[in-house]
Parts: sequence; C-alpha cells; structure tokens
Amino acid sequence: MARRARDYDEDDVRVRPGRRGSRPRTRRRPAHEDAVGALVTAVDRGRYRCLVGEGTPGARAVTAMRARELGRKGVVVGDRVALVGDTSGGPDSLARIVRVEPRSSSLRRTADDSDPFERIIVANAGQLVIVTALADPEPRPRMIDRCLVAAYDAGMEPLLCLTKADLAPPDALVAAYAPLGVPYVVTARGGDTAALRGHLSGRTSVLVGHSGVGKSTLVNALVPDAERAVSRVNAVTGRGRHTSSSAIALELPDGDGWIIDTPGVRSFGLAHVEPEHVIGAFEDLAEGAAERCPPHCDHLQESCGLDGWVADGHASRARLDSLRRLLASREGEAEPV
Repeated sequence: MARRARDYDEDDVRVRPGRRGSRPRTRRRPAHEDAVGALVTAVDRGRYRCLVGEGTPGARAVTAMRARELGRKGVVVGDRVALVGDTSGGPDSLARIVRVEPRSSSLRRTADDSDPFERIIVANAGQLVIVTALADPEPRPRMIDRCLVAAYDAGMEPLLCLTKADLAPPDALVAAYAPLGVPYVVTARGGDTAALRGHLSGRTSVLVGHSGVGKSTLVNALVPDAERAVSRVNAVTGRGRHTSSSAIALELPDGDGWIIDTPGVRSFGLAHVEPEHVIGAFEDLAEGAAERCPPHCDHLQESCGLDGWVADGHASRARLDSLRRLLASREGEAEPV
C-alpha cells in the first residue's frame, strides 16, 4: 500500500512515536494573543494567586496553575505573567500561566555558601528592606551584610529597618553601617511607622529578616487588613518562630506601592554572587579596582590595589573596610550569624 503523502511542512512538525501510533505535533507554541496580564501575589502548592487588572476598578484575584509549556521555568511572587483560560476570579475558576514576562530584578539566595543551586525568592522588586531587631533577638551583623550583598547583586536598593528601639538604642548599629551609606529607619513597638511608609511609597519592596524581628508586626501596621500572624521569641534560644510560611505581596493602602513579606530566614547563602557585583555598588572603589587590581582579584588578598587607591585619597579606609566585610561575608569568613 502506498504511503500517504504528508500535507504539512516538515520544518513545522515533529513525529513522536507512542502506543497509539505516531502523530504530527507542531513545534510552534501558541502565541496566546488573547492572554491577560497579571501580577503573582502568592504561591501555594502549585497554585498561584494572581491579580488581574491591577489599579483598576475591575481588579480581581485569579487562581492559576502553571502551563506545561513553561517547562522548568519557575514562577515566583512578584512575577508579571500572562494568563489564559478562566480569568473571571470565580470560586471554582482556574486559569493557566502561559508566559512569564522578563524580570527587572531577581532576589536570589542559596541554602548555604557551598550550594550550587540558587533559589529566586521574589521578582521585580526595587527595594530590599532588611529588618533587624535591636534586641530580642539580638542583631546579627553578618545576616545584615549578606542581605546587602544580595541586594547589590540583584540591583536593588537596600534599606535597613531597625525595630524594637524601645528595648535598645540604635546608635551602635547605625554607626557600623554609616560608611556604606545605607539608608535606615528606626521603629519601636506600637510606635509611628510614617518614616518607613515614606520609603515604601510608590515602590515594590521586599521585607527580609530573621524570625522574631518584627516583620509581620510591621506588615500589620502598614496594611491593617493583612492579618499576618505574629510570633514571640524563644526565651532559651533567642530565636523567633516561623509564622509566615510563604512570601506574599500586599498592596499598600490607596494603591501607593507594594510590600512583599517573606518567611523568616535562618541563613542566606551567597554562592551565586560574583565579587564584581558587590564592588559595583561602591562606585568610588570600583574605579580603583578597574585601574589597579590584578585580574581575578578578590579584593581580600595582599596584592589588592585598593589599598593604594585609598592611600592616595580616592576613597576612605572605612569604605574599603566595609567592602571587605561584605566580601568576607560572601566567602563565609565573617562571624557566625
């Protein structure tokens, strides 16, 4: 029997054998021109809560799943995505995420400094708010340093938020980070959050910190209907308990920006960060590194040209010390978290 001629272009199809016979399958993915744009605000066990129509009277929350055609591409809180299917937002509706738009930033971390697998925590945020308690629990400078490295690597602006000022003064910690030029705000339990609110206005910000430092308390004060659970610090270990189990994006009142609350972290691995990404945040030192440092200089070795750059008055010793502290934190050489 003569073989039936194909009536399709071989460049457009492939044949996959199977138990039910071979069938042509197109290589071209559907364009999904009718897809609806949305913002991912929460992720829970393979389901994604998305906001469709952000900033409009018709804004609605839609539950979606990831389309198989995305392959291994992950979807995280803060992603801008395209949805198809039932985007009505009804009780039993389910849409599909068919496209993840290019990200303007990706906050990443690894489990530890030797872990080759990085994890994206949130996407498209412009500011990293490093929340640190001044007491109960005690501040951990190495954790702050590591978050700063992650912020610089992601191209995000850092903000140091010092909580529980009613228990301890902020002066020593503020002085320690003054050479880095990191902006900061100080809050007290039950106090005014207007200064912090001013830094968050019109932006998408991520809150990161140890458990028990007061992130959820801040979120509840900033977004009154958030109802984030608040934990107490263990009197024996001095550590907080994880009350937020996943990241969630919350819109500030009057639509004046977004905050993304993240679960409390015990470690912040930086295996994915290259030294040049860190020094890029120090413009006065980056110029010296380009002119005087040998190739592949990690800026921690004796032959580093930055010492001479500082000695010639191009930058301050305090700035160089701060840079090296961050680089040492990346290498795991600083004091324990």
